[in-house]
Amino acid sequence: MLLGAEIGHEFPNLAASLRVLALIFLRLIKTIIAPLIFATLVVGIAGHANLRQVGRLALRSIIYFEIITTLAILLGLAAINLSKAGVGAQLPATPATETIPAAKLGWQDTILHIFPENIARSVAEGAVLEVVVFSLIFAAALAMISEQKRRPVLAFCESLAETMFEFTNIVMYMAPLGVGAAVAYTVGHTGIGIIGSLLKLLLTLYAALGVFVLGVLLPVALMFGVPLRRFIKAALEPVTIAFATSSSEAALPRAMEAMEAIGVPRQIVAFVIPTGYSLNLDGSSLYLSVAAIFVAQVSGIHLSLGQQLVIVLTLMLTSKGVAGVSRAALVVLLATASSVGLPTEPVFLLLGVDQLLDMARTAVNVLGNCLATVVMAKWEGESAVGSPSPVIKEAAMQ
Repeated sequence: MLLGAEIGHEFPNLAASLRVLALIFLRLIKTIIAPLIFATLVVGIAGHANLRQVGRLALRSIIYFEIITTLAILLGLAAINLSKAGVGAQLPATPATETIPAAKLGWQDTILHIFPENIARSVAEGAVLEVVVFSLIFAAALAMISEQKRRPVLAFCESLAETMFEFTNIVMYMAPLGVGAAVAYTVGHTGIGIIGSLLKLLLTLYAALGVFVLGVLLPVALMFGVPLRRFIKAALEPVTIAFATSSSEAALPRAMEAMEAIGVPRQIVAFVIPTGYSLNLDGSSLYLSVAAIFVAQVSGIHLSLGQQLVIVLTLMLTSKGVAGVSRAALVVLLATASSVGLPTEPVFLLLGVDQLLDMARTAVNVLGNCLATVVMAKWEGESAVGSPSPVIKEAAMQ
């Protein structure tokens, strides 16, 4: 990361050409996600045939996700109202070469986004939540058939899961190159001057995310008795990958490995982390509340407490509906701004530093989902000190 930042600052043209290494790394990681989620969910659910536990885990996960993301949104509102980062900001002309697709998501669209119409298309488009729903229904159906017919499919899925973990180990040898190239491109592309014009917003977001980690996630971890030292050691690599690449998908396989390596049962890991990638976006939720009020401040619009609460409710809905969409946070921000009557032009002010904002919010997304996995294991009465497979142990040591 440090070498990449230096190359991006000193040699921006070279940094631009290095982007291909980061893209190759991300492509290889993305190929892992769908088969890994499918295999681990099927084995975790159908292998135990305890559908009642799956339903209980789903309900508890959703309750936990909603509480934590709502706290993140409220904290973001408090931070931007204190810093007033958008007050007095200069609004540049709308770039002619870079646009964001406008989207206004209704509750019907959000619900429809959960259910796959074509599983092949869901895999191709990276719709994680649709893959999760398909895998859950498939696993439930598999659990209902006889042991004789279920066993071959389970054996295949067990082999597929282990193979995909080994696949991840191979791809991770390229992680230093991919991460370094991604950081080099980010620094070379955005430069330092544009950061200066939005430095206050950047500091507001990073400070708010820090307060969220220490003031919300840490107390939750202590409340549920999470072994902090082991957890931090396990979560450090996936969080670092997420920060450097601004991609939750890039960190997903490693996050699943890391949580299983510290003893969280596979069926819990396989359900909570992929589902959390669509429903438990703590960092993105906090960022969206900061950005929405920032847009209002730049536009010279004063929002009452009631209007800000409407934004909170809107974000709780719209932030769940665009998982896997490129520039998802900006799409959600435009949808929210349109829904509550804010002008959309100031959103383009965020384009220059969106990569830097995205790095922090993505890292917190991954950290929040890793913690949610351990919390759910504790809530389910699991000791979280299981015995992972040799493949997982090997992955954790690398």
